[in-house]
Order: sequence, then structure tokens, then C-alpha cells
Amino acid sequence: MASSQGGVGAVTALQSHHYSSGPHWSPGISQYQHQHHTARSLDRALEDAVCSGILNLSGRKLREYPGMSYDLTDTTQADLSKNRLTEIPPEVCLFAPLESLNLYHNCIKCIPEAIINLQMLTYLDISRNLLSVLPKYLFNLPLKVLVVSNNKLVSIPEEIGKAKELMELDISCNEIQVLPAQVGRLQALRELNIRKNCLHMLPEELADLPLTRLDFSCNKITEIPPAYRKLRQLQHIILDNNPMQSPPAQICLKGKVHIFKYLNIQACRMDKKPDSLDLPSLGKRSWRIFIPVRITGLTLELVVTMVTRGCRRLRSDFKHRPDKAVLSAMKCSVSA
Repeated sequence: MASSQGGVGAVTALQSHHYSSGPHWSPGISQYQHQHHTARSLDRALEDAVCSGILNLSGRKLREYPGMSYDLTDTTQADLSKNRLTEIPPEVCLFAPLESLNLYHNCIKCIPEAIINLQMLTYLDISRNLLSVLPKYLFNLPLKVLVVSNNKLVSIPEEIGKAKELMELDISCNEIQVLPAQVGRLQALRELNIRKNCLHMLPEELADLPLTRLDFSCNKITEIPPAYRKLRQLQHIILDNNPMQSPPAQICLKGKVHIFKYLNIQACRMDKKPDSLDLPSLGKRSWRIFIPVRITGLTLELVVTMVTRGCRRLRSDFKHRPDKAVLSAMKCSVSA
């Protein structure tokens, strides 16, 4: 009986020794198994994409597109990020239903014209690549989100104004020197990131957009246009690391509310120009004055002389308009 138990114990010990420690792989076999597993994993990803319409090949160090043997023309989402692709695969440009394309962190140098076949594409992330230019035809797509940060762009084409459905634009971390005024035509734009470029000024046309977030930090901008006070939907404005003069840096540090107060004050000052004959406030009296006009060539010389205490003699020159040869009268409100 003891012998029998000992025999069972020996068998159990043998089985335990055989199965518990697992196989001992040599380095060569391990590498082969890893490659086999990777290939099988890639095949499985492609097979899943055929069924689901979602292609995920992220982080596989791919240099070429591996899906030539699979029918992926019904793909709606494709993630080819974190690979080593040097171009957008021509096969991907034939995915007519494609809505989302992620090409983040590759080695792509240009965007092929074939991309215009993707007339359902609303999301494109081609950030952290080697792009030096954005082609004009890119903006014929119905894009809602365009991310092209961390490339080598030096300019943005005027055709960007055609992207009427664009809601989010990220062109940060490039070498852009001028932002085209046509950006002001993007009437759906909610978020604009132009951080870390070489911009010296902001286009006034942005004031007409429904922006909720604006980031122009890390540029060379010295002034925010007073027209930006009309950005009433703006919730976040990020402007650090700029040599700001208007508003001054100490006001910028106080946040959005103080910035907008400053812009409103500046706008009021700009509205009150010397040539508008906006006479200084002198009290509470109101005067109606008729001003004599002398026509000199193509210039009307208006001379206003007031005897009221504290008033000064004002002279203004106006260009003569052919349809109004004589300025007959003017109402001036003066408070004494």
C-alpha cells in the first residue's frame, strides 16, 4: 500500500515537473514564435476589419500596407497610426465609405490627390508626419476635424475657406508665418489650435467665428485685434509665451474677462477719431451750430470756432464727394 502510494506520488511529481515549469524555448524558436504570432495577429485584425468595417493596424511598425489580399472597401474607420508608412496607401484612398482616418506618427511626406475619393471622410489625423504643404484639394472633403500638428508646414492655402463644415482645426507645432484671412470663412469652426508656430499677427476675420477655444500660445504675436471682443462664445483663450503689448502682459495674466474689457475699451477709443468732429465734453448744455463751408479744389475746409469758455478752434479736412458738393449744416452736441 505504501509502495502503491509512493508510485502514485512519483507519477504525480513527474507530471508536476513536466507541466508546471512549462516548455524551455531556445532564442531561435522564441523569435520564430513571435513572428508567427505577429503575423497571425495581423491576419486576425484584417479578418475582423472585413466583418466590422473597422480597421485597426496601429503600432505594428508597418512600412507597407498589408491588406492587399482582403476586401476592405466597406471600411468606415481606419487606424494606421504609429507605423513607418511613407505614403498614404492607395488602397485606403479607395475606401469610399471611410469616415475616419488616423495616420498619426508615420513618415508621410505628402497627401495624394486620390484622397478626394473619400467623400465621406469627416475626421483626418495626419499629425506628427513630414508634411511640408497641405494640398488645395484636401479642402474639397467634408472634414469636420483636421489635425495636422507636428509637421513641417510653413503656410496654409487660401482654399481652407472651402471647408465649411470644419469644426476643429489643429495646425500647432509647425512653422506657419501667416494665417490666411480665409480662415474667417469657416463658419462652423469651434476649436482652433495654432500653438507653437511663427505667427506675428492674428487675422481680424477670426472675430466672426463661433469659436469656443482659441490657442495661439508660443508665437510672436504682440496684439489681439479689438474686433475679437465679438467672440462671445469663447470659453478658453490660451496666449502664453507671446510678446504681448496690447493687451499688456499683466492684463493677459488676469484672464479672459480682463482681456475682453481691455478690447472693449480699445474699440471705443478707435471709434472716437479726431476727424469725426466728436467735440470734447464741456458740460451739460446742448448747442446747435451751423457751420460755414468753403470749397477749395476737391477739399471742403470746415472751420468751427466756439466762444464758449474752454472750447478750442477745430479744423478738419474732408475729401470732396461729387454727389455732395456742399455740406450745408451739421449738428454738434456740446456739453458745457
